[in-house]
Amino acid sequence: MKIIWFLLLIAFSLKCLSQEKFSVSGKIKDIENNETLLGVNIIVEELQTGTVSNAYGFYSLTLPKGQYTFTISYLGFETLKDTIKLNGNIKKNFFLTPASEQLEEITIRDNFEQQNIRKPEMSINRLKQSTIKQIPVVFGEADVLRSIVQFPGVTNAGEGSSGFNVRGGSADQNLILLDEAVIFNSSHLFGLFSIFNPEAVKDLKLYKGGIPAEYGGRVSSVLDIKQKDGNYKEFQGEAGVGVISSKLLLEGPIQKNKSSFLVSGRSTYAHLFLKAIDNPNAAYFYDFTAKGNYIFNDKNKLMLSGYFGRDFFSLDGSFDNIYGNSFINLRWNHVFNDQLFSNMSIIGGEYIYELDLDIVGFNFRSGIQNLNLKYDFNHYLSDEFQLNYGLNSFYYVVNPGKIKPTGDNSGITEDQLTKKYAIEPALFLSAEHQFSDNFSAEYGLRWSSFFRLGQDELNIYDNNLPLLYNQQFGIYQRAEPIGTRTDSRSDVIKTFHNLEPRIALAYALDNNTSLKASYNRMAQYLHLITNTNSPTPLDVWAPSGPFIEPQLLDQFAVGYFKSFEQNKFDLSIEAFYKTVDNKLDFIDGADLIAADAIEQETLNGEARSYGLELMLKKNRGRLNGWIAYTLSRAEQRTPGRFSNEPGINNGKWYLANYDKTHDLTVLGNYKLNKQWTFNLNFNLRTGQPVNFPVGQFNFQGLTVPIYEGRNNDRLPIFHRLDVSATYRPKAKREKKWKGYWNFGIYNIYNRRNAASISFEENRNTGQNEAVRFSIFGIVPSVSYNISF
Repeated sequence: MKIIWFLLLIAFSLKCLSQEKFSVSGKIKDIENNETLLGVNIIVEELQTGTVSNAYGFYSLTLPKGQYTFTISYLGFETLKDTIKLNGNIKKNFFLTPASEQLEEITIRDNFEQQNIRKPEMSINRLKQSTIKQIPVVFGEADVLRSIVQFPGVTNAGEGSSGFNVRGGSADQNLILLDEAVIFNSSHLFGLFSIFNPEAVKDLKLYKGGIPAEYGGRVSSVLDIKQKDGNYKEFQGEAGVGVISSKLLLEGPIQKNKSSFLVSGRSTYAHLFLKAIDNPNAAYFYDFTAKGNYIFNDKNKLMLSGYFGRDFFSLDGSFDNIYGNSFINLRWNHVFNDQLFSNMSIIGGEYIYELDLDIVGFNFRSGIQNLNLKYDFNHYLSDEFQLNYGLNSFYYVVNPGKIKPTGDNSGITEDQLTKKYAIEPALFLSAEHQFSDNFSAEYGLRWSSFFRLGQDELNIYDNNLPLLYNQQFGIYQRAEPIGTRTDSRSDVIKTFHNLEPRIALAYALDNNTSLKASYNRMAQYLHLITNTNSPTPLDVWAPSGPFIEPQLLDQFAVGYFKSFEQNKFDLSIEAFYKTVDNKLDFIDGADLIAADAIEQETLNGEARSYGLELMLKKNRGRLNGWIAYTLSRAEQRTPGRFSNEPGINNGKWYLANYDKTHDLTVLGNYKLNKQWTFNLNFNLRTGQPVNFPVGQFNFQGLTVPIYEGRNNDRLPIFHRLDVSATYRPKAKREKKWKGYWNFGIYNIYNRRNAASISFEENRNTGQNEAVRFSIFGIVPSVSYNISF
């Protein structure tokens, strides 16, 4: 903290001693639709300094009096140069023109996102909508989360799952934001699709490390997804029809250049085919996104966005499942002056899970609600120094479950598990500082708190121990509560405070080479209660409190970054090491379904992960793409609380469920001509850690397997090759719409990758045998898409 405040004081002192300066500020927009562009580079050639536009397209530079040449560049757009005479504060908006593809010169500039050599940001990957659509996926449906697992350090929670793991972290340690709203479950159809409609995505940024102080609440990564505002100039639309789903997006002006709207929706219809063949089962989803924007003047803009999605699954009339996310977000952008930009957001969100077990006559409903108020400021003090600060506060209502009898059981009393309440406020301050032409830094501090509020019923245990260790049988057992207590909502039953420093450094060896380093400390107060390897909808979130401590992360990373052949190729090499304290671990035989006292099923442990990531990207040419490789290890340990307890796995380190020693991705895109584009995606990675039996015994005619330790074995190595082709017919001038076909083959050589291996007795031979369960073999797909 002392170092951070010292550097801030130096920066302010330098500013006070500087010569007369003026500010130039404004927004960067797409000239075709007036959509704001984020992350645009604005360079002042005479001073070799500059900035980038923020999340809402706003920029500001404070420069000495004089005349300057501004160069504005952004991937996928023509570079713009403009001369500005600065003798007073001025406002200047820049409008960029989308770049056309020049196949004759073999130059395609908008396919992949180049790294920034001089900026201190590291461990960050970014994708645009066009890149997401190029990656072949199952059923031919472009998928946001399937795209990010192609990056180094990011793995999939399993085939057919939208969960993802970053640098050895668990799925619940990822903060997923959609237009600033927190998403608690990112999957449709139990992981076959993600909830994000790629047609509506404007920008995607994944922070694996070096996470800015404005983000908090999770300890592994931040996935920040921004949706398009909608076309301010003319009405447009996109539609697509695929094998099992269709989608539609409409956007346009409400009042030209003043206000806009965007609506998009998706739905599957596979269940209709099941009904046609008299199959009583059903599985489908739908989601709907809407957004409206109104520009009052140059200083004020109001945005209202929302999302609603639901999944439905029915099994032979005896099992019905509904789950989904929803949120609404009201945002206000305000420019106080040429140097100060602000954004205020009020966000309400909910995730619900409902299960009808008609066969036993019960309905189960759980979920989590949150209300979020955030107010952020970007303060551009000079061309070398920028401050970002603000506040963020969440209010949570966690419903672990309500059990309602149905049918013949309708006379039985409902059982509402105890709801939990909490408030999570935070303040942050960070600085972006250009110390010299070669050395820059981003440093800051986040102060977070968590107040667990009173609830209707809280268990009290002898010696405050909800778990007891039975030495005779060598197992942990649930302790019987000695009583309960009731507190009002205004009471605070447990408080946590944490300081979370962040720093990222960059030193440019030359214009094309740099060294970077970063350190993060982060706190996570919400925990996903699950004993599966991927975030299934049945999982329940639990807040920290009297028996559950918050997770605390420390992460270090260093990296080497280089661009060569005039930015045609990018190379990045990063090494990381991170530790997590208070990682929940489940005792053997834990029962998590409708558990009202989760503290009786868990112990606090620790986790660590470390690794090396390499990525080589080709940015231009008919053939482009990347090769990514990760060598890493992720482990967990839960020692006993006392000397006479063994803990879990005898207190020894064991492989985490999501450990992948080797992970290789090859992604390629080849543009043959204006009509045909071909894509390839190859994945090869170490199999998932599992437990296989080491022996067996017979009990009353039943064969019972014997297991030792945790995750001592692995599934077979995973590998898969996907290909796709896009055909765009020659557009006819008289037509107001354009269409294209997408053909794909997922898992082209029909590799039966193991999702799990079970051991059972062969009825014919009486011998035990291993049975491999696979989700996908070869899956062809075709879809037709139009834009108008």
